[in-house]
Amino acid sequence: MPVETAPANLSKEIARRRTFAIVSHPDAGKTTITEKFLLYGGAVHLAGSVTARRNQRASTSDWLELEQKRGISISSTVLQFDYDGYRVNLLDTPGHQDFSEDTYRVLTAVDAAIMVIDAGKGIEAQTLKLFEVCRHRGVPIFTFINKVDRPTLEPFELLDQLEQKLGLAPYAVNWPLGNGPDFRGVWDRHTKMAHLFERTTGNAQRAPVQTGGLDDDFVREQLTPETYETVCEEVEMLEGAGTEFDPADVLAAKTTPVYFGSALNNFGVQLLLDGFLKYSAPPESRKTTLGIEIEPSNPAFSGFVFKIQANMDPKHRDRIAFIRIVSGKFERNMTVIHARTGRKVRLGNASKIFGSERETVEEAYAGDVVGIVGNNLFAIGDTLTEDGKMDYDEIPFFAPECYTYIENAQPVQAKRFRTGLSQLLQEGVMQQYRLPDAVRNVPLLGAAGPLQFEIVQYRLESEYGAETRLQAAPWIETRWVKSDTVDISRMPLPPGVRLAYDGQDCAVLLFETAWGMNYFAERNPEITLGTLPF
Repeated sequence: MPVETAPANLSKEIARRRTFAIVSHPDAGKTTITEKFLLYGGAVHLAGSVTARRNQRASTSDWLELEQKRGISISSTVLQFDYDGYRVNLLDTPGHQDFSEDTYRVLTAVDAAIMVIDAGKGIEAQTLKLFEVCRHRGVPIFTFINKVDRPTLEPFELLDQLEQKLGLAPYAVNWPLGNGPDFRGVWDRHTKMAHLFERTTGNAQRAPVQTGGLDDDFVREQLTPETYETVCEEVEMLEGAGTEFDPADVLAAKTTPVYFGSALNNFGVQLLLDGFLKYSAPPESRKTTLGIEIEPSNPAFSGFVFKIQANMDPKHRDRIAFIRIVSGKFERNMTVIHARTGRKVRLGNASKIFGSERETVEEAYAGDVVGIVGNNLFAIGDTLTEDGKMDYDEIPFFAPECYTYIENAQPVQAKRFRTGLSQLLQEGVMQQYRLPDAVRNVPLLGAAGPLQFEIVQYRLESEYGAETRLQAAPWIETRWVKSDTVDISRMPLPPGVRLAYDGQDCAVLLFETAWGMNYFAERNPEITLGTLPF
């Protein structure tokens, strides 16, 4: 593909883009960090409220009613704001472990990630799982060690965990001045300045900050004698280690810059945001299915669908396809090629999403995320492009780990049930399977975690007015099957194993135990089992 020179304005716009996700174990403070970035970025005037809606106390990133009731993020959202000359695309992700599949898909659309760690707990199971996805994709990681205003593990122990468990070389960009009740601020290793924070009423505004040298009297007066002595010793140890900070190692995902603070009290949030924007990179190139490297500055527009969400506006039965722009410039009403079908489509109803708020998008650039409303042709993983040679395969597929039957509880609501379930299935967080020998025609759903089924049931009732009943199914392992010598549909199966068909009518075997699956594989070597469709 010939290399074309990008217009100066296109290159300038791309260079100021930063697209990243915040990932963490549940309850580590991810949603709080998201809110405080919006506060410091000027996107909200009070943490927890959207500009022009200051009475709205629910988190701007948690727009779904059930999220607000349960206090957890269950639907990834896209938030965009301008800060210090940058156009920031922040992709908030579910923190609950049952929503890992949605989180993984979001991570395909980012260029970096901020990993939030609870200072009192260190690296937890979900942190490890998400980190593995980031490492597999080569995503640079910045680390924020949160809740330092509570009793914590020793800072050096936390750094050691990053190195031992994640295999990352940690570099502490700043260092906590005390911990728990004695925490007063952080020491910036680059500027050699102490940042002392003051609490604000309700923690809804930027935290006032005083800065000074570690030897300044007012700094010493803010710390207890024991804390001051400990901090001086720890800072000396850090500097004595002789490790140099190399921004190139950060972008190569070899080093993680580490920041300490308290998101709830706004302590250290701005230092994290400033540091992230300084050391992260603008959008990078992506490879097509043919192995061609597409630079963001390529004038031809291209992007891929990484998320679909229905009914973000409860007043309308709409459907939004979120597109990560890979190259070129997006313009509203432009005509592009839908790579999967070869059809030409017009991208007219384009929106920028801010929580549940929308704003029409006239133009966007590589690195941005645009929501296209109402086009039922789009599916997760689809490529949209002006150049028919561009086609991306960015979205991973995950086999379900749990199953449930979902049944319409009221016959008069049958149409609502079918419509609602069909639209929710298009979001890709669960799949429907068909059992050929089923006695009743009740849909069988598979998902990464059982909480997904509760969400589906809640949304069917609240958004579509369809009451349902759930009945857990026993299978926990899913394997697609292929054989050149055996007709799977006629083969007698052992107890605990069922044949089913996915949405593309591919045969799968469902197993109740991992042992049963391994035993079946050993006894039937002529049958190939796979975690992906063949």
